[in-house]
Amino acid sequence: MSWSYFGQARPDFAQRVAEGQESVWDYPRPPAIRPDTRRVIVRIGESVVADTTHALRVLETASPPTFYIPLAEVRADLLSWGPPQSYCEWKGAAAYCDLELHGERIIQVGWRYEEPSPRFAAIADCVSFYPGKIECTVAGERVRPQAGQFYGGWVTSEIVGPMKGEPGTGHW
Repeated sequence: MSWSYFGQARPDFAQRVAEGQESVWDYPRPPAIRPDTRRVIVRIGESVVADTTHALRVLETASPPTFYIPLAEVRADLLSWGPPQSYCEWKGAAAYCDLELHGERIIQVGWRYEEPSPRFAAIADCVSFYPGKIECTVAGERVRPQAGQFYGGWVTSEIVGPMKGEPGTGHW
């Protein structure tokens, strides 16, 4: 993966990368989309909300990957969507969904870009979930949420930082 953070080498403060790991500082800006064939499961308790081997990862400098799951592989009947509420400079307007199952409601559990910018057209029929609000796994590993109130990155043992959202990163 080629790295380009304003044309500089990986910053000195970036953590060392061991074999089998990826540095968020090697991800590009603007972000890139990469297919991922590992099994991704999103669940609440024993109920599976999404299950795919056709995820798309969005990779952006300084952030852990965000996994997007094709809507065809999501229990869309459990989701209720609101109008777009935020805007990404790269992807466009994002709408958020609530999830309701067995009388439990999780507010803004995920999001999607119904009409993303042309560069991100591949995620138009996909949804991503906040791993801090619902259990997400990648190849059997439980995902940890990206630090910060807004971010939706998926942190696994293969990802090293430091990452946007952690203390002291507000200026990134």
